[in-house]
Amino acid sequence: MGDSYVDPGIPDRRGAARYLWWLVTSQRGRVAAGATWGSVWMIGLTLPPYLLSRAIDDGLEPGNRAAFLGWVGALFGVGVANAWVGMMRHRTMTRVRHDAAFRTVRVVVRQATRLGAALPRRVTAGEVVTIGMADVRAMSGTLTITGPGVGAVLAYLVVAALLLSVSSLLAAVVLLGVPLLAVLVGPLLGRLQRVETTYRERQGALAARFVDIVGGLRVLSGLGGKDVYAGRYRRDSARLKEEGYRVGAVTSWIDALGLGLPALFLAAVTWLAARMAAQGDITVGELVAVYGYVAVLVVPVAFFIEGGYDLSRGLVCARRVIRFLDLEPEFPDAEQQGEPGVKDGPSSPATLSDPASGVSVAPGTLTALVCARPSDAARVADRLGRFVPSDATWGGVRLDAIALPRIRERVLVADNEADLFAGTLRQAVEGRRDRDEEAVAEAVRAAVAQDIVAGRRHGLDSRILAGGRDLSGGQRQRVQLIRALLADPEVLIAVDPTSAVDAHTEAALATRLRTARAGRTTLVTTTSPLMLERADTVHYLVDGRVVATGPHRELIRDRAGYRALVSRGAEDEPGAERSRMDESRIDESCTDESRTDERRMDGSRTNESRADERRLDGSRTNEPGPYDEEPAR
Repeated sequence: MGDSYVDPGIPDRRGAARYLWWLVTSQRGRVAAGATWGSVWMIGLTLPPYLLSRAIDDGLEPGNRAAFLGWVGALFGVGVANAWVGMMRHRTMTRVRHDAAFRTVRVVVRQATRLGAALPRRVTAGEVVTIGMADVRAMSGTLTITGPGVGAVLAYLVVAALLLSVSSLLAAVVLLGVPLLAVLVGPLLGRLQRVETTYRERQGALAARFVDIVGGLRVLSGLGGKDVYAGRYRRDSARLKEEGYRVGAVTSWIDALGLGLPALFLAAVTWLAARMAAQGDITVGELVAVYGYVAVLVVPVAFFIEGGYDLSRGLVCARRVIRFLDLEPEFPDAEQQGEPGVKDGPSSPATLSDPASGVSVAPGTLTALVCARPSDAARVADRLGRFVPSDATWGGVRLDAIALPRIRERVLVADNEADLFAGTLRQAVEGRRDRDEEAVAEAVRAAVAQDIVAGRRHGLDSRILAGGRDLSGGQRQRVQLIRALLADPEVLIAVDPTSAVDAHTEAALATRLRTARAGRTTLVTTTSPLMLERADTVHYLVDGRVVATGPHRELIRDRAGYRALVSRGAEDEPGAERSRMDESRIDESCTDESRTDERRMDGSRTNESRADERRLDGSRTNEPGPYDEEPAR
């Protein structure tokens, strides 16, 4: 199980059956051991009827006490041995199922990481969660066929051979009857696949809606949309319940036949054997043995039916996993495809350019991006961070010609969608390298986050909830900024890093951010005059294109649209740019608080994979240290 988690291997995606077979062949030794234990255990079940018949015919009927006790002792020994074999079979098959489950989980996680920022646009979070839980469990259960399933086939052949020594007629009835039982259940297994597929589709959609509701619950409550979403969830849940009833109806018939048909088969064979005993064709001991053999056959037949049921569900789930594994990133990584000409990027600080918008970020400077629509700024950040296909360049080299791992190491896009995972505050902000106390303290100060650390009982070693739910919007932003500053990327692209903080904190943060990033390339998207005052260069965008570039004060003087936008709500002046018309049309003159809520709601719908891909830092723990509050200047 440990090996499968570290290196799951390359799955066979040519079909659902081939994927399940890959899970089997990935652990050949363990599966072979499970099949061996299962076969020995199942064959061992056929020995007690034979030993019991010998005890009756050789000991009880002729009154031979020694022979009787000898056969009874053998019967006891076989029972104890088979109990131990059954324990080993169960233990081995549990490991087989767990290996398959963890192997699939690892493959799914690897694919989610590979898709990166494209993941939330290709598949819902609820679908990924359903694959990682329900589908994985169903597919791992399918591998039970490799243990008791193989043993059931061998036990069926052994019983037929033992019955042949008693009566050829009884052997023929068993050899033909057991396959007939499987044929009777076959049509129900096909129907189960169809209804199970529909059920899984609705289950994934409902899980996605649930994730959206939980993630945006605060915003939904504030906008009065909680009841609307709750109503939709109830309707979808009712439809899923109806599909569940259909699945349950088919499953109940399969379970009923799995218990009823073997019992009827047992009664028919026993009746035939009793008539043969009454006619003197077989002995009383042989009659008891026949009854025992056929009773033992109930277990293999049940395994046949259960195995068919598990296989039907496993094929449905495997198809969904393959569909997810077949998704491709929005643009291929040249390094992964082995294409020639892959580059590591410029060897020294260089200009980062986006031809689509006209934005150019000079190395070693603090550049600001101003636009009426936050979505325009986000698209520029995505292009410069290589999260979408574009013609963006870095030092004259196209970003898509640079190996993606090098981009992730050197360029960090820090936005409000980046998630915070459950753990200590220190784990949330520290990177892949060891951080000394002085570096962490300096980053905390630069992000004006001393109050967050001081306000918690154990400082940086205090625990936070998943997603930073126990932090306010402004606190989450500052914790995310600490993490970005500690990563110390060559290029930092910060998307609205101060949209949820008060003016006093924002003023201090703007000054300290410039100081902390001195000599490093930094791009900030913002409409805050406090942040724009500290920028070396400001790009003003209208409809996603740069219409003016210069210092903040110069743009305030010469551009009426820019002046109205950064002043947050001022009236349009004659000659104002078209961006003010767009701003009025989409109500961009709303307050900072509602704008923060909107971004928080959008951020709650993304998957953790994008946060992982954009984050350059991981988690490592250092010793705690003192963090004293310092007043902002």
